[in-house]
Amino acid sequence: MTKPKVLVARRAPAEVLAQLAAHFELDRHDGESPLGADELRARLQGKAGAFVTGTERIGAELLAACPDLKAVCTMTVGHNHIDLAACTARGVLVTNTPDVLTETTADFGFALLMATARRMAEGERLLRDGGWKSWSWDFLAGAEVHGSTLAILGMGRIGQALARRGRFGFGMRVIYHNRSRLPADTEAALGARYVGKDELLREADHLVLVLPYSAEAHHCIAAAELARMKPTATLINIARGGIVDEDALAAALRERRIAAAGLDVFEGEPRVNPALLALPNVVLTPHIASATLPTRHAMARLAADNLVAALTGATPPTPLNPEVLPL
Repeated sequence: MTKPKVLVARRAPAEVLAQLAAHFELDRHDGESPLGADELRARLQGKAGAFVTGTERIGAELLAACPDLKAVCTMTVGHNHIDLAACTARGVLVTNTPDVLTETTADFGFALLMATARRMAEGERLLRDGGWKSWSWDFLAGAEVHGSTLAILGMGRIGQALARRGRFGFGMRVIYHNRSRLPADTEAALGARYVGKDELLREADHLVLVLPYSAEAHHCIAAAELARMKPTATLINIARGGIVDEDALAAALRERRIAAAGLDVFEGEPRVNPALLALPNVVLTPHIASATLPTRHAMARLAADNLVAALTGATPPTPLNPEVLPL
């Protein structure tokens, strides 16, 4: 029997490709750069499934041009690169990869918080450039982490993992804001207190953004929100770039209306706002919060498991629109 055809839109681990090849006829894109929109549309012709990452945009126009497509399985938790409503309307199953990257991403988020608060990147640049000449009592003095207030915007799996690290690892006071409040027993287990968004901004020593991107979340941290923060506060974004108005953030950092920022995600990535690149008080990393080899392998395996299940009549482990099942 002829195997279904599947596009693997980015490089993937060898064992994952072998797993997929056992079930499907593969069209693999192994280049370092993502496929452009026209090439993606062309390569999806006649394909029943797609293994994608956050760089492939799946929208209504593409779906209309690819009538054979039945499943889109992304090797990411976030799925704002996929028009879920359009996929559901056309009966295309969409899956993502939650859970497997929670702890790794929380580790990185806390590392970014530490690097930002303690001015690590600024210190390394100064040292490498030969700027370390002497010592003084306030030389590269940063913000305290232990015992400070950790404010989390978005309290899903990763937000809760960050809360545990802050509360029990660093004795931090943890406050959070979320679309819905956590159960009381979960709050108690995390040592976290629910507050309104304004209070979250006012009280934060370190504000970490972990909320999913949506139209409502677009630029939910902009000039007005930054103005409510302490001048000593830091802002950490490991969610999605479009959540922050980067021009407003750059102005706040330049004018020292907040102390520093640590950013792993950017609105136009891989392009980075030039205003941010020019600032010494921002730590910039290239969307690598989940980047450990074990976690990336686990993400790829889960995406492959989803695709195999979706196209062989089984129930995928992590569907985003299960109402389209069975395919």
